[in-house]
Amino acid sequence: MGLIRSAVRSTKLESFDPARPETSIANGWWAGGSDSSAGVFVSEETALHYAPFFAGVRVIAEDVASLPLITYERLARGKRRATEHPLYGVLHDQPNPFMSSVALRETLQGHAMIWRGGYAYIVRNGAGDVIELWPLRPDRIKPEIKHTGSGRITLMYRYTDDVNGIYAMLHPDEVLHVHGLGGNGIQGYSLVGLARQSIGLGLAAEAYGASFFGNAARPSGVLKHPGTLGDPASKRLRESWNDMHQGLDRAHRVAILEEGMEWETIGIPPEDAQFLETRKFGVADMARWLRLPPHKIGDLEHATYTNIEHQALDYVTSSLRIWLVRWEQAILTRAMTSSERSRFFAEHLVDALLRGDIKSRYEAYAIGRNWGWLSADDVAEMENRNPLPDGRGEVYLVPLNMVPAAKPEEIEAAKDKPAPAPAPEPPAPMPDDDDPEEPPRRLGLRGRGIDARQRIAARFAELIAKADVDLAEFEQARVTALAEQHLPANSSAFLAALEELYAGPVTERTMDAWLGLFGEFAAAIAEDATADVAYEQTVDLTAWVRSYVTSHVGYRIASQLGQLTAQLAAADPAAAVLARLAKWVLERPEQISRWQGNQMSNAAAREAWRAAGVRSLKWVTFGSDDCVFCTALDGETTDIDQPFANKGSELGLAEKLAIARDVHHPPLHPGCDCQIVPA
Repeated sequence: MGLIRSAVRSTKLESFDPARPETSIANGWWAGGSDSSAGVFVSEETALHYAPFFAGVRVIAEDVASLPLITYERLARGKRRATEHPLYGVLHDQPNPFMSSVALRETLQGHAMIWRGGYAYIVRNGAGDVIELWPLRPDRIKPEIKHTGSGRITLMYRYTDDVNGIYAMLHPDEVLHVHGLGGNGIQGYSLVGLARQSIGLGLAAEAYGASFFGNAARPSGVLKHPGTLGDPASKRLRESWNDMHQGLDRAHRVAILEEGMEWETIGIPPEDAQFLETRKFGVADMARWLRLPPHKIGDLEHATYTNIEHQALDYVTSSLRIWLVRWEQAILTRAMTSSERSRFFAEHLVDALLRGDIKSRYEAYAIGRNWGWLSADDVAEMENRNPLPDGRGEVYLVPLNMVPAAKPEEIEAAKDKPAPAPAPEPPAPMPDDDDPEEPPRRLGLRGRGIDARQRIAARFAELIAKADVDLAEFEQARVTALAEQHLPANSSAFLAALEELYAGPVTERTMDAWLGLFGEFAAAIAEDATADVAYEQTVDLTAWVRSYVTSHVGYRIASQLGQLTAQLAAADPAAAVLARLAKWVLERPEQISRWQGNQMSNAAAREAWRAAGVRSLKWVTFGSDDCVFCTALDGETTDIDQPFANKGSELGLAEKLAIARDVHHPPLHPGCDCQIVPA
């Protein structure tokens, strides 16, 4: 332990180390102090007997110690928790074998407020890493400036223990020193010394109140005798009176006065001495000394439901923050080497103390979510919740009507160009007299629908693929178990178990995976699609999504069962079933994500436009210029309720594509990237 161990070994108590708490606690604490004008002796220890002072010290010490103290590494942008750094566990978990992080920091913070600073001895290993922190007694350590040469000085800490004969000089990198406001920047003022008169007045008021109630809540007085009493008679009368009437258990006894004696009160009644006002003022006075909102130490006289939250926030930003900064900078300058300071730092987490009510928090989260700097998982983490399943909470949303700001050179170049003529407004459609309930809207395409929907579809396609990987692996595990149980001996039993599996667990698992995911997908598409036609009302596709998912899950289950059933005709049905399952795991997620990415984006856009009052749609060949079937539909328009191609028809000339269903929107075939837009 460096110099301190050398100093300790030279003393008469070689086993004592000021960094050993069991030895420090075993020896009495020396405390200095002086009398106040109120006649009460005030020291660092007696000051804690004054309730408002103790409450204030406890509030700040406990709040500072309760905040997680994290060691971070600086990144090019942002930061990360440096859990591998030796200082991380010392600050966050256990600074020494006898104390938790909360206990050490609470102790040092109390020292810093009661004494002139809080001190901890820094123990390092051979590599110079901090491995332990031990509290030092603040009454036995003193910072000193030492001259080390011509015009050169250094800061040292003198540790003096006259009781045990220990004397040591500690270097700055051996002492973690936290202190408050001070006159020299090295040591803080003694708060007890500065507030001695206020604390003394409060203690005097408490002592007066205790004495007052100890005398039956009556002020002092005199007994008047018409004659002259000698010393023995006076003494006997005083003792007799006190024995009969002094103390709470003798209160309200009937006094009998003889020989013309009279009772006369000479003390000042408490109401005249403003006893209660003095005690109330003492609480506010301590709040001023400690820079605390009065409600933090129990004075709720001026606290209301409308201001208590803001007072609590003001406490964190005004009272607590400076102590947190002092701690963080003391750790940076004393516990880290010069090479570490540019890379690592310690910081408190104050988010929990700054949290408002649930409505305010959720409104703030909504702003961050809508403007793209918070994801659903970010919000869940701040609310101490788990992330959303299947990676759905990792998606960041951005307003699609935002564009990058122009660069200065682009602005200057634009000044030299003539302003383009404004584009003519498209004519508004005639209202339908047969539909009085037509929703209000303002038509006028913004020309960004296809690109925006493709970006949304690409983002959700990744999530659909992830979800289908889980589904395919689930099916593989369950069907493999059935195949091993029944095949090849009993294919009928296998088929019955297979139908039960897909009608029950597989259907339920697929519905659960798709409902929430497709619901978010449809909502994002609907928001963009309605913005394209300047429709200002919210379109709710919840019921439509459930119908869509139910229909597609039913088709998917039937297809999966059909494919597996077909494998039973193979020479080795078990091997054929397992091969098909492996193919699904490898290929199906990508196939289903691409198909549903385009299918859902166009289907949801069509439903949103229908709600917005759009009457007709146009087919746009996109990314399929070499596809004769898609090209055949390029530019075609149709009523929004009519298909672009009817079931049973054919497309193409030399090569024909048979239409197996009414095609209301793309995709026309696997791999089709076509889109629809309002016509």
